[in-house]
Amino acid sequence: MDPAAQSNEERRASVNMQGAADRADKILDEVLAGIRPEVQWAHDPTTTGKCDVSRRRTVMTVISTERRGSFLGVVERFWRKNGYRIKAINNDADVPAVYARTSDGFGVSLSVGGKGQAFFQVDSPCVEKSDVAESTTPPNGPAYEGVYPLPRPNIRSSFWSAGAP
Repeated sequence: MDPAAQSNEERRASVNMQGAADRADKILDEVLAGIRPEVQWAHDPTTTGKCDVSRRRTVMTVISTERRGSFLGVVERFWRKNGYRIKAINNDADVPAVYARTSDGFGVSLSVGGKGQAFFQVDSPCVEKSDVAESTTPPNGPAYEGVYPLPRPNIRSSFWSAGAP
């Protein structure tokens, strides 16, 4: 059955929160692998609700004010190419964001905050309740295990951190 055609009840019966967390990790893995030049990222806390799970990754590479639009554009194009529906775009110069939804009902977002730090988040639809393990995807930079909140971005990129557009 097409995941988009599944009812909430069918989805809850076929996927549990760990399965949803694994799917969220795959979504995050794919989008981060599609960013060139590569950015370094670290895990942010996983949260669970009554029937949903959210996975987060924080970009540790500084995204300069001049490159923020390009960064969001790369991600938006990747999501569109992969069949995600763009729900909203915030074009604020300081804190821009893009919000989308996958065909199987996962909400995805990219937002840029203070000091050019970018945050990815994937929110699952309502699924069957279960325990959720931490992500097994290793970060491509420092792990910052046990550190919360994460430090501000501290990795410089000749491209993403550049002051010229």
